[in-house]
Amino acid sequence: MQAGKNISASEIYDKKSVLHPYRCVGGNGLRGFTNTFNAEGHFAIIGRQGALCGCLNIESGKFYATEHAVVVNGFGIIPSLFIYYFFTALNLNQYATATAQPGLAVSNIVEVFIPLPPLPEQLRIVSKIEKLLPLVKTYEQAQNGLNELNASLNEQLRKSILQEAIQGKLVPQCSDEGTAQELLEQIKLEKQKLIKDGKLKKSALTDSVIFKGDDNKYFEKVGKTEQDITDEIPFEIPDDWKWCRIGSVLNIWSARRVHERDWRSSGIPFYRAREIGKMADWGHVDNDLFIEQSLYDEFSKSGVPQIGDLMMTAVGTLGKTYVVETNNPFYYKDGSVLCIGNPFRLNPYYLKLFFESSAFANQYLSESDGTTVATLTMVRLNRYLIPVPPLKEQTRIVEKIKTVTSIMRG
Repeated sequence: MQAGKNISASEIYDKKSVLHPYRCVGGNGLRGFTNTFNAEGHFAIIGRQGALCGCLNIESGKFYATEHAVVVNGFGIIPSLFIYYFFTALNLNQYATATAQPGLAVSNIVEVFIPLPPLPEQLRIVSKIEKLLPLVKTYEQAQNGLNELNASLNEQLRKSILQEAIQGKLVPQCSDEGTAQELLEQIKLEKQKLIKDGKLKKSALTDSVIFKGDDNKYFEKVGKTEQDITDEIPFEIPDDWKWCRIGSVLNIWSARRVHERDWRSSGIPFYRAREIGKMADWGHVDNDLFIEQSLYDEFSKSGVPQIGDLMMTAVGTLGKTYVVETNNPFYYKDGSVLCIGNPFRLNPYYLKLFFESSAFANQYLSESDGTTVATLTMVRLNRYLIPVPPLKEQTRIVEKIKTVTSIMRG
């Protein structure tokens, strides 16, 4: 075994030509072409540096091996393909030095003990592998296809279940649990109390009221004005449910501006859309951005997320929703994340189900221009529609989804 020689990047060309006819081979195969060669024959090549440490390739003819490639010479006796397959199975990466830049020294490789079968058996082994590999490849492709199909079916099934849930078809309705109308009346009373205490603006009482007329059309009443909104209603819901504008039952707000110069390596976690998206999926995130406690304390005077609120991605992958479950302080980026305040204690996990459903996505996708997807804004989110079940039914829906999801995961 022998490592190749260093060659400057200026001597390596992307395309083969009369002036540069020889393959230049590095730790992961072809790097380009050059005008000289330092090896000739049929050899197994071992990558010896970095992430490619221990990878195997085969090279034939005249070629140039760089310092990151180890040329394995079987002395014309041991077939190079046998060497290639054997070392591939051996996983040479395990013999690399454990440093920030892993390396595989020739002196380490040559000390490895190997079983050496007779030459005829080496040839039979290679022949057998060559026959089986196409079958293995076919099986791998079939398995990958099956995995993709299963993932697709699971996602389609998940979307279908979510749709059933928000249409009131997943769990039975129970008359003794009250109605959404009663829930909305309770919310109205709470708003009046908050206004009286100076915690809410009086304009919050000018909410829309959506109802179904005798002609089965849907109307929205705002103040003294009524408007036919039947075309906006995507599907029918149970009689005990109500359609509402999101802004009527939730408070949508954004953060104060945090400049890049305010970012720190420790302190109060600061989340952008990418972090909120990961938290929506996994419940946690490895965060590397923070702000100082003093800045957080200042911004807290304008309000910060509370337990039961929801954080939503407003750019990138829209609608990813994280439920705030602890009092651990954090702040978030204005414009790319929206806070959905939940002061009237709707079930936050039902809200998350809705916000991650196609019924919600269709509302913002309908506002795209065909080339770009709309950014979620406070104004848009406030006017979107949400089907509201009675509070206890919201809880039963969430529990049913948990059960079904557990079954799907096996």
